[in-house]
Amino acid sequence: MRKEAGSGELRHGAFRQGELGIPNVTLPGGSARMTSASTSRQPSTAREALAAKALFLFLVLGMPLGLASSSKTFNDGDVSWHIAAGEWILRHWSIPATDPFSFTAAGHPWVAIEWLAEVITAAAYGVAGYAGLAAVFAAALMALHAILFVHLQRHIGPIALVAVFIALDLVLGPFILARPHVLVWPLLAGWTVMLLRAAEMKRAPPLWGALIMLVWTNLHGSFPLAIPIGGAIAFDALVAAKWKTLPQWTLFGLASLLAMLVNLNGAAGLLHPLRIVGMGTLPLIEEWQASSPASTPLFYAVLLLGLGALLWSGVRVPAGRLVLLLLLLAMAFSQIRHQSWFIIVAVAVVPPLLGGRSITKGSIAMLGFAAIPMLALRAALPLMPVENAANPRHLIAAIPEALRSQPVFNGYTFGGPLILAGIKPYIDGRADLYGDAFVTDYSEITQGDGARFNRAVERYGIRWTMLPPSNTRLIEELDQSRRWRRIYSDRIGIIHVRRD
Repeated sequence: MRKEAGSGELRHGAFRQGELGIPNVTLPGGSARMTSASTSRQPSTAREALAAKALFLFLVLGMPLGLASSSKTFNDGDVSWHIAAGEWILRHWSIPATDPFSFTAAGHPWVAIEWLAEVITAAAYGVAGYAGLAAVFAAALMALHAILFVHLQRHIGPIALVAVFIALDLVLGPFILARPHVLVWPLLAGWTVMLLRAAEMKRAPPLWGALIMLVWTNLHGSFPLAIPIGGAIAFDALVAAKWKTLPQWTLFGLASLLAMLVNLNGAAGLLHPLRIVGMGTLPLIEEWQASSPASTPLFYAVLLLGLGALLWSGVRVPAGRLVLLLLLLAMAFSQIRHQSWFIIVAVAVVPPLLGGRSITKGSIAMLGFAAIPMLALRAALPLMPVENAANPRHLIAAIPEALRSQPVFNGYTFGGPLILAGIKPYIDGRADLYGDAFVTDYSEITQGDGARFNRAVERYGIRWTMLPPSNTRLIEELDQSRRWRRIYSDRIGIIHVRRD
């Protein structure tokens, strides 16, 4: 049953007093009694009630901890250079304005738009290594789950809530990496939920809520997403209130824009997201490529199931939120990385249309207190990533000391680990720093363009190479050349040195 205005009836399966009990059913005579069916569904023993709470503790705390503790969390070369950038900022107590890491772009302007996330990352890594990183990102996932849990349980029953969280984590799974975007997810969810709650209460959000934008702007370059989210929800709220709350919403909007301007990178930080989106070489990077069922089948499966559920339930989405969801969906189709933004906002926006009741503060506090020992344990237990292209420990250890200060031509994913090891790379994951022309030239070289490679060798004085086995043509040319000698190889990569 769905809650109707003034009916006093609740949708089946709603929470009661912060537990997973079944609410009373109002009988025709007006007395509140439990039907035999609902009585059979109510936890009959304290053990069953405890098991029900444990299920949701696992949902909000256990699942995020497990996801963040996976070795896949570190399967991205960018993790390393984010750590190195944070260490540089903490060491110099300033944000770099030029590139301090590579030799090909040394001194070129660099906008460290994710400086705050990098400081958090470096601090965690400095305290407890990869285990510390896992604890910080587990905390971010817990915060995301907790925000959505407290928000959604007012509108859907236990079974539906479990299904929603499973769908959420299935889509987010490939994007759960120790990179700044995960730290933004709780802010994205909190921003969206705050606006939805204000619209539901027929008022503007509190002005202090604008501080979310102050943190978001300095944490990650996705902060412009807050504008269409805020505009869409504000539009629906104003239409529902017959535009009576326009002054309050306008004031909140201006406060949020002012908070967004407090960016330690200045105007460059505000404009940098637009510069990145306008790069022509983005399709060369996997996460910026278009979505397809072959590349992300779970996203499409969840999307189809979600659309089917909406059609079956007959939910009507207000105009502003409908446009917002369609916009985010179009972004998710156009580029894989936007799937995470879509699923978080969709999970926050759609279920509230069903109506419901809230959880008790005691249960919320219980979730918070339980998280502390779990995160402490995560930080204390050793964790080491699996050796792969994002973590080539043995490959880097095999680099002769004499070569470490010499110019190298490296694989794209190896760039971050080289930076963390104190070795200046030819290129790394900061494609926006190197620019379209350089990235295009690099791509042609790795596909076997010998002439381009020789020009790069002469221009930058390349003395050695460190390439993944996937660069087959270039590796074959080096093996066959009298000017180059292979000195080390394993399943992760191959090192060549110039003979002269």
